[in-house]
Amino acid sequence: MSLSQEEAFARIRLLRSPNIGPVSFRQLLRRFGTAEAAIDALPDLARRGGAPYRAAPPEIIAEEISQVRRARARYLFHDQPDYPPLLAEVDSAPPVLTWRGDVSLAAKPCVAIVGARNASAAAVKLARDFAAALSEAGFTVVSGLARGIDGAAHRGALPATIGVIASGIDITYPPEHIELQEEVAGRGLLIAEQIPGTEPRGRHFPSRNRIIAGLASGTLVVEAAPKSGSLITARLAAEAGREVMAIPGSPLEARATGCNQLIRDGAMLVQTPDDVIELLSGFDGTPRSSFREAAPAFLFADEELADAEPADVTSLLTTAPVAVDELIRQSGEPPASVQLALLELEIAGRLTRHAGGRVSLAA
Repeated sequence: MSLSQEEAFARIRLLRSPNIGPVSFRQLLRRFGTAEAAIDALPDLARRGGAPYRAAPPEIIAEEISQVRRARARYLFHDQPDYPPLLAEVDSAPPVLTWRGDVSLAAKPCVAIVGARNASAAAVKLARDFAAALSEAGFTVVSGLARGIDGAAHRGALPATIGVIASGIDITYPPEHIELQEEVAGRGLLIAEQIPGTEPRGRHFPSRNRIIAGLASGTLVVEAAPKSGSLITARLAAEAGREVMAIPGSPLEARATGCNQLIRDGAMLVQTPDDVIELLSGFDGTPRSSFREAAPAFLFADEELADAEPADVTSLLTTAPVAVDELIRQSGEPPASVQLALLELEIAGRLTRHAGGRVSLAA
């Protein structure tokens, strides 16, 4: 799809405007056709949701575009041909990415390799060896450029690797990976969702993890503690209907607890790269792992949203997250009408979206 400069600018401005996320961005484009028309409609939508509204100032967007150019990066929009096909299937996929490197790597079969930052030496070697074997078998290895398992996976797979970072495209984190991140950007592919100049914060890492999981047909956890970002990535992969795999470890090793827990809960046990290749070769969207059911989704045509009138669902909402499909069932209203009502509340700052297609009133 070829975008005019004006529409590309408007899309970036729309996404950077207050209370606009990936879901609301797509719904606005469906309803109004263009980002320029959606921006014009924002004040009225917010008023109907119960609040005043001001879109992101154009001069802020112009400065962001200059920063992307200075970083030698480019923008990629969700409906362009080069946008990663598997990521595009995820409801919360970023409508706009910045990238450096070889974007065609994302169109090849991808496998995510994640794990502990303070990984054991044996696990680091496993991650590197698995990544090397999988890249030789034709897979692109995706990871998050963190310490430990992530770094080992990138090094083993280069140049067939994608690094997804939680910062802006021009920021390196952790600092000791400055050479590795530059090598991934130069020989592989580097992807960022955050605005240039953004330092990584805690809330950015789950967002990065959904991209890692969304890019790949399967996620392999090499070593992980019971409560870790790697397990979040595995859960997000399961919700997207992707394969979830884990390498088992000794029950006496705390860093193996997360992987053993995943296997107990239904993830596929793998011991060699061939196990991963066998699971992912010709992946048809039906994972063998039973780790978690994919989140249900109500689908509707673009014209349904364009013609919809908002349903009255505010009385059904509280600050406790509830699935959108449950709201549709309880309200008895058409899915598009419920989605439009939620969109108006979100733009007004009165609604929060959560993982797994859940929403709540903003605290």
